[in-house]
Amino acid sequence: MRPPIDLPVLAFVHAEVAAALHAAAFVPRQERPWTPGELGDLIVLPGSFGHLAVDATGQPLGFILCRVAGDQAELLTLAVDPAHQGRGLGRRLVAAGLAEAARLGAGEMVLEVAEDNQPALYLYHALGFAPLGRRRRYYQRPAGAVDALVLALRLV
Repeated sequence: MRPPIDLPVLAFVHAEVAAALHAAAFVPRQERPWTPGELGDLIVLPGSFGHLAVDATGQPLGFILCRVAGDQAELLTLAVDPAHQGRGLGRRLVAAGLAEAARLGAGEMVLEVAEDNQPALYLYHALGFAPLGRRRRYYQRPAGAVDALVLALRLV
């Protein structure tokens, strides 16, 4: 049996914790992590929402940050501590984001993901996201630029 996970609302006070989780998840992929200031600015934007995943002891395990603009929601970022990946936590966070986006009136969720991020692509495709477009050379890495795939999921 998996230990219980709580998904409190992501707030500005979580910016430092979220930045540490973001760095843990993205630096191994040679992607620049977002700073606490960048995440804090996004968390407080009108229409932004998210969840912080914590275990029974309050240990942060991951987070999702989204925003709604009109009838469309955007998944801005999703990060799960590498020690806790592959256990369904990303799926739970995305499901919470989708539910909140629908509650806020969004009819569609869009996101962009590096074309070489196979674990994320697997998750998004398993949840029903479909290709919408491509942003060439979007992610800059030491070994060269990688395209971003734009994916979308109808919510209603």
